[in-house]
Amino acid sequence: MTRRTRLVFVVAALVLAGLVAVGLRGEARLVDLVEVRAAPLTVTSQEEGKTRLRDRFVLSAPIVGVVRRVLLEQGDVVQAGQVVAEIEPSVAALLDPATRLRLQGEVDTARQLVLAAKARVDATAAAQRLAQQEEVRLNAMPAESAVSRAQLDAARARREQAGAEHAAARAEEAASEQRLRAAQAVLEAQGEAQPGRLLALAAPVDGMLIRRHVESAAPVAPGQPLLEFGDPAALEVEVEALSTEAVKLRPGMPARILRWGGDEVLEGRVARVEPGGYTKISALGVEEQRVRVIVELLTPRERWSSLGDGYRVEVEFVLWHGDRVLQVPSSALFRVAGQWSVFVEESGRARRVPVEIGARATLATEIRGGLEAGQRVVSHPDDRIAEGVRLRGRE
Repeated sequence: MTRRTRLVFVVAALVLAGLVAVGLRGEARLVDLVEVRAAPLTVTSQEEGKTRLRDRFVLSAPIVGVVRRVLLEQGDVVQAGQVVAEIEPSVAALLDPATRLRLQGEVDTARQLVLAAKARVDATAAAQRLAQQEEVRLNAMPAESAVSRAQLDAARARREQAGAEHAAARAEEAASEQRLRAAQAVLEAQGEAQPGRLLALAAPVDGMLIRRHVESAAPVAPGQPLLEFGDPAALEVEVEALSTEAVKLRPGMPARILRWGGDEVLEGRVARVEPGGYTKISALGVEEQRVRVIVELLTPRERWSSLGDGYRVEVEFVLWHGDRVLQVPSSALFRVAGQWSVFVEESGRARRVPVEIGARATLATEIRGGLEAGQRVVSHPDDRIAEGVRLRGRE
């Protein structure tokens, strides 16, 4: 065999070996590679809700009679003591001894409610003073003290909540006093059978007429609702949250009002999580355990003045937040024998790495162990990705 022939055989063998090596390596998989990084992470939960008045006051008929046509329109502003409706009492009711006894009982009850309202005003005023003193004391502490920002925020929230409760107690006191005056006026009319006499009904508080239960002249019975009043500036949001989500909520947690009709996101705070749940049938016919969560609005009213009572909104609760959290896309995670794992790209090949996860948001998940910042992981691994498979990142 000549030297030339041997050289041809050697070159052919090398080419064949190269082709076999390429075939054994296999085709590189085209994947999306994402860098592991430390960044802010917020865990949220979204639920539908509706606005409602924090305090509403219903004006009811105190006696049997015929109510005159109500001239006020829904949305009209009223003052406490302003005449908003008139009733022509039934002559029989004015002469009925049983009605007099009932009215006397209502007057006595109204007096007790006034006393209870005054006691609540005193209690809320004391709570407000205590909350103010606590906030002042924490603010006066040196910057290097152990007082955290969270403690200051909590103290401010307690002071604002105490102020709101005190304002609500004062409104309830004014309403109870107005109800007492109305009950006394009806009682004084007892025994005076004058056909055509009108009994004036006054607004219990300053506010706005929210709803008319009766509009035209009509017979009414004692206790029948006539008009409903409230303060549109004192709106809150009622959310029917799943019980599995409600257990994660606490008073004072931040919340955001989304998709309410305006251009901006409104800031809010969880005011109360009711202790009792109830069963509700979903749109798909599934029984769900729901819990009412009340959210107070923190954004100034001029930025949501178009909102009214009973408007639909969406509420996003902020369950957890970290400013610098090592994280990967949630889509990069998969389970192997109960262990969370990711595929890391190393020297162009896939390597499965078990990881320990923490907080989970919709799009990202906290990594507490197994990865370091700067590594690259496959964001959407499929069944074609395995240990040692060649990877090629998509541009």
